[in-house]
Amino acid sequence: MDLSVAAKIIEQHLVDGRMKTGEEIGIRIDQTLVQDATGTMAFLQFEAMGIPRVKTERSMVYVDHNTLQTGFESADDHKFLQDMAKNTGVYFSRPGNGICHQVHLERFGAPAKTLLGADSHTPTSGGLGSLAIGAGGLDVAVAMGGGPFYLTMPRIINIKLNGVPAPWITAKDIILEVLKRLSVKGGTKAILEYSGEGLNYLSVPERATITNMGAETGATSSVFPSDEVTRKFLEAQAREGDWVALSADSDAEYDDVIEIELSQIEPMVACPHSPDNVETVVELAGMKVSQVMIGSCTNSSYMDLTKVAKILKGKRVHPDVNLVLACGSRQVLKMLADDGSLADIIEAGARVLETACGPCIGMGQSPQSQGVSLRTSNRNFKGRSGTKDAEVYLVSPETAAVSAVNGFLTDPRTLGDAVTVEQPEIFTVDDSMIILPACASEQDEVRRGPNIKSLPQNEALSAVLKGEVLIKVGDNITTDHIMPAGAKILPLRSNIPAMAEHVFESIDPAFPARAKEKAGGIILGGENYGQGSSREHAALAPMYLKVSAVIAKSIARIHHDNLVNFGIVPLMLENSDDYDGINQGAELVIEDIRGSVENGSETLVVKDVSNDKEYRVILTLSSRQRGILVAGGMLNWMKEQSIK
Repeated sequence: MDLSVAAKIIEQHLVDGRMKTGEEIGIRIDQTLVQDATGTMAFLQFEAMGIPRVKTERSMVYVDHNTLQTGFESADDHKFLQDMAKNTGVYFSRPGNGICHQVHLERFGAPAKTLLGADSHTPTSGGLGSLAIGAGGLDVAVAMGGGPFYLTMPRIINIKLNGVPAPWITAKDIILEVLKRLSVKGGTKAILEYSGEGLNYLSVPERATITNMGAETGATSSVFPSDEVTRKFLEAQAREGDWVALSADSDAEYDDVIEIELSQIEPMVACPHSPDNVETVVELAGMKVSQVMIGSCTNSSYMDLTKVAKILKGKRVHPDVNLVLACGSRQVLKMLADDGSLADIIEAGARVLETACGPCIGMGQSPQSQGVSLRTSNRNFKGRSGTKDAEVYLVSPETAAVSAVNGFLTDPRTLGDAVTVEQPEIFTVDDSMIILPACASEQDEVRRGPNIKSLPQNEALSAVLKGEVLIKVGDNITTDHIMPAGAKILPLRSNIPAMAEHVFESIDPAFPARAKEKAGGIILGGENYGQGSSREHAALAPMYLKVSAVIAKSIARIHHDNLVNFGIVPLMLENSDDYDGINQGAELVIEDIRGSVENGSETLVVKDVSNDKEYRVILTLSSRQRGILVAGGMLNWMKEQSIK
């Protein structure tokens, strides 16, 4: 059978199961990455497994999220990560070296490899022809120890890019068009694989913008072929030896095909408060802007920011606009400094930030009250910027730059001839801020700050599941809603008891106290519950509060797996209309839940003793996941397996 790019990589790495859509498979992982917001938990979990050294080809930890150090917590975490990396065979990227996805694309990603990352935007490396997947930290810890990564064999959707992009049309505009068509849940349990003539006009960084934001469709991953464009990028990064050709067979089979005519795409903008709320810039042109943020793992490459510099050169940022800009990596920053682009950006009035995630995750530079913020990042969920009533719009760097000068949302085509930048023949390579691990015989003491608390453990699944509906939430609830980030909460990532005090803070600040008073309970959600970030804290903290189950219309892939990994039962309503009949405060009971999970039952009955009604819910799990759930989570299950 002729295979797609994604199917070829899966076939080469398959260690368990068969490649049939909808069935569970296990694949070998070549590379892993964690960052400082997910890494401490991942290393604590790895440590709990009792495995001394990683068994992957390459494992990385990047410090890029918690770099706004307003207290000791983040600095302590960074030392813990550095020590653990040194002792376990992991490469450590120091603060200031850059955002994990940009640096990994530049220095470590490789075609035909599998990459598992404790960050939902790990698919960025799919721009190089990697099969890169975001997951919870516990799944990554298992992969670091040499275990397979298990997932449902995805559908493979071919997105065929036809024709030539018109002037000023960017990779950001293309992925926003994809989001407009698929929505934030249209890619669920799928891999988006790109093909077509349009690939010839997309550099690797541009491809990476597209694969990065494929995560916003709910896709498992996104991938491009590895072609001559890929080879030239790796050659320019002094890594041509990592290149292999990888393309789909001529008659490759796909589960669906979406065709996009590039010549028909216009500059696009994602409106508040969802990346799929997409309009054309023309439709909103003239809207007054108070802040512009250029950067994040989506659009912070050298080529992106050189275009920005060319637009800003000789101009001034509008007096009513606050323009902030962050390079994606130290490599990008140095090259902009060397060629004079950085001076043009500074002279225009931009505030240049550290090479880190920063504003994208609410770590500084929050907009003013009711402010309109144009951002080149990938998410515009309500409150994610740190300002609850801000209106955040997602645009290309080109649209962002011209709008910053004018003070209002502006179609970049009004500037005339498009700004173009060719990929450098040689990128500046300096890996001095990546600390290599020590030899296995060189073990040093691991420094653990007072904010690093022991890993919470769950109990085995009880015979009967019963509890009160602690909270009822609507559709598209994100992990930002469940477990917020930002400058206040993100530094607590190593301290689950402290983080648990902020669960659902933006929706219902009384939730943690109510969960403690009721000794746990159940969460009721709408469609696409748990979309967004891979942060397993959105399952870990509720588990600490003794949440026993989530019942929803549907649950996003990574969050679903995180719930299972920490022993929380993920249930989906058979009839979504039943959602309306279940109220917060309802007392729900599932008799013999343990037996149902063990016996492979997929349809269970929930009794609402508050109004004497019954509802049917669906439990879709593999036999492996059922064993994990019965044990009370992945770590408990792994201990049982080792005993057996």
